[in-house]
Amino acid sequence: YDECYGLAFAQQLKNKDIPEGGSKAVNLINVHGLSDVGKNFVMRKSVKAFTDTILDLVVDTEETREKVVDYLGKKEILYLGPDEQVTPGDINWIIRRAEYRGYDTPAAFMSSKPRAGINHKEFGVTSEGVNVYLDVAIRHVLGIDPTKQSFTVKMTGGPDGDVAGNEIKILIREYGENVKIVGIADHSGCAEDPNGLDHEELLRLVNSEMSISNFDKSKLGADGAVHHVNTEEGVKARNSMHNRLEADAFVPAGGRPNTIDIHNYKHFLRDDGSPSSPLIIEGANLFVTNEARQALFDEANVIIVKDSSANKGGVITSSYEICAAMMLTEEEFFQNKAAIVQEVLSKVRDLAKMEATLLFREFENYGGSLPLVSQVISNTINVATDALSVALDNLSKEDRAELLPLFRDHLPKTLAALSFDNVNERVPDQYIKNAIASCLASKLVYKEGTKFIEAQPKEKLANIALQYVLKEKEVAMLKEALASVNMPQQEKDSIIKLLDAGGARTALGKF
Repeated sequence: YDECYGLAFAQQLKNKDIPEGGSKAVNLINVHGLSDVGKNFVMRKSVKAFTDTILDLVVDTEETREKVVDYLGKKEILYLGPDEQVTPGDINWIIRRAEYRGYDTPAAFMSSKPRAGINHKEFGVTSEGVNVYLDVAIRHVLGIDPTKQSFTVKMTGGPDGDVAGNEIKILIREYGENVKIVGIADHSGCAEDPNGLDHEELLRLVNSEMSISNFDKSKLGADGAVHHVNTEEGVKARNSMHNRLEADAFVPAGGRPNTIDIHNYKHFLRDDGSPSSPLIIEGANLFVTNEARQALFDEANVIIVKDSSANKGGVITSSYEICAAMMLTEEEFFQNKAAIVQEVLSKVRDLAKMEATLLFREFENYGGSLPLVSQVISNTINVATDALSVALDNLSKEDRAELLPLFRDHLPKTLAALSFDNVNERVPDQYIKNAIASCLASKLVYKEGTKFIEAQPKEKLANIALQYVLKEKEVAMLKEALASVNMPQQEKDSIIKLLDAGGARTALGKF
């Protein structure tokens, strides 16, 4: 229960940029004494039973109206995303079941569909975001330009894993020989080399979907080693790798929740009290507990980018897939999939860069530990989104239509070009309202910061946000008018920079 609750809490925080809220569900089943065939049967049956239970709550029929107790009092739109032990076969069944049960948009009921979906591992969506945070953090915390200077990384999660495998590929793609991956640990063992593990060998393992214990020892340097978990020494080496090895950054991209906790966090510190890595980017959920995060910061100044910021790329991608399933037919999506996927990856990197920039700006300006700043950003966006959702209920359809460009700008260009003209016919009104609210809230917070939002009276927050949109339009008109003014280009650029930085906020008269 505690793990599910923690994951649900983190999910709500990381969903700040998208129309959907966050949650997590776990099916607990007793497979004791069952054969592999029996275990598989029970797991598939539990997925189906869970799906029907959710559909009971969201599909309005005479039977559900009679038997379901509705405390919410309004129609609810729910979507599912796969996690551990959910197979492609399950996903296809769930879509068919939603259609059979009469769900309005069955193709949008489940993400990561084999054909009309965006496979997270295939396209590395989570790792693309993780690496943006790593890049920004290395520049801010260590003063290193990773495109020009050498740096070291250690990781948990193997080359055959989703986040770790793709992060290996991205690190090598972006930084080449500048990045030295000094250690990797997974379920099979660990490989370590203080001079950096051979890139070609790592890519071979990633592309072959092989674990780190298959690392070719002949590719190691003089001080390198490969440890297997089939020996007691190998288990100890694997379990301690993330603590023992010294590196500029540690990226947990796999491993169990609560691996570093308040009882063992000191193992991450060297004898002199300094950390084995001054920087942690949490690619994996809940790898470090809240108490351990704070203790590492207080005692050793370890800068930690929290999971709900660092690995949000997966939920952003799933949200775009859900939206595409509402706006396009399966064939339309499949024909344009290549373009849409690349645009989604660009959106993931852009949203990660905006949050990472704000994260370090507020950390450097106001202090506090980075995980707390991360949570403040998420909570601030969610509070603004909730206020706007209520306010949008009171707007006329004509006034709400004036805000639709916010939703369009949020979407990948190809998806918007193909179907946005029909958005009101294809997408539920509740989803459109949530999309406008979340787009405006995140835009406002990333641009103006959390202190600006916190300073506004809660009852006026939604109105201020809506006025902000109007002031942005005025600023855009001023910039356009400035283009025809006869003055040196350098002066124009300076004025435009000032207008971009604070024009809308100044026009609002809110500071």
